[in-house]
Amino acid sequence: MAGIYIHIPFCRQACHYCNFHFSTSRGLENEFLNSLLAEIPLQQGFLAGETIETVYFGGGTPSLLNEESLNKILHSLRENFNIHPQAEYTLEANPDDINRNSLHAWRSAGINRLSIGIQSFYEEDLQWMNRAHTASQAIDNLKLALEFFPNITIDLIYGSPGLTDEKWASNVHRVIDMGIPHISAYALTVEPKTALESLIRTHKREPVNPEDQARQFLLLMDWLKAAGYEHYEISNFALPGKRSKHNSAYWEGKKYLGLGPSAHSYDGANRQWNIANNALYIQALRNGTVPFEQEILTPTQRLNEYIMTSLRTMEGMDLGIVTSLSDEATATQLKRLSERLIREGLMREENGHLILTQQGKLFADGIAADLFRDEPA
Repeated sequence: MAGIYIHIPFCRQACHYCNFHFSTSRGLENEFLNSLLAEIPLQQGFLAGETIETVYFGGGTPSLLNEESLNKILHSLRENFNIHPQAEYTLEANPDDINRNSLHAWRSAGINRLSIGIQSFYEEDLQWMNRAHTASQAIDNLKLALEFFPNITIDLIYGSPGLTDEKWASNVHRVIDMGIPHISAYALTVEPKTALESLIRTHKREPVNPEDQARQFLLLMDWLKAAGYEHYEISNFALPGKRSKHNSAYWEGKKYLGLGPSAHSYDGANRQWNIANNALYIQALRNGTVPFEQEILTPTQRLNEYIMTSLRTMEGMDLGIVTSLSDEATATQLKRLSERLIREGLMREENGHLILTQQGKLFADGIAADLFRDEPA
């Protein structure tokens, strides 16, 4: 089983914190669509023999696609790939794009899961982030979306200046009370070359406080655990049976194909990524070529990727898989290195799996880096 990701590189306006590839100019939208439709058959062989179990429209803002464009893309995917009849089809949507007509069009096209970028239910937070939607749109259109799509995930951001613990509790409990089955929650990150980084550097925005972020993450874990959500990945929480199949495949090391500018692909041994430039992407596809770079992963890189992704999950790192990716000695060494982390309350061992504790999840990236193996001399 494998997945397909489609990157739609257009947005209505630029969120201050965003470092994904997108353009607020939509002048090339038609040319982009034609290029994407040209890329799909050219990439047919990347997942040769695989059944596709997930299709994910990300961006950018995929909810900007009109009904005709969305249907053309889906038709081409179904023509060129073996997609499972019960596949998960996810579309990322902004609240300001949601209305009865758009919801009906998405459902009619075959979309069966929405990922809605809420971020906050407070107007002042949305304005601080430069989001395109309002607080009332977030509330009203989320309720409307639930009438059409029972399988919904929403994004929330914590740790931003101005987000008190009381406001954070209100955001989270509103989602719980609405019965949203899946929540992705992210600490506000100040990425290089973003508008937010510039605003903080020039003292036009208050910097983030890591202590506030850590505290709000710990509160989030407690609240959602009490509400019956599984904390199945560092940033993701789901009611039983409502995990994201597409994102889970990334953490499980399954194959996936990325289509569109900046999209990444993985076939189990190699990674490739398309050029992150709309005009150059379009120009290359006009000439019948896919503009990508490629990296062939070494066995050590594959092991380190497994360490990094598995530690983010509630199942943790399986020492048996470590052995299969390397050898028994490496698995034994990792187990020995974990002893200090276990003593410090950052990790536990359970049935041959090394699993981060709630406190350990605060330091997941650093712990993974400490466990990475060096390339053999």
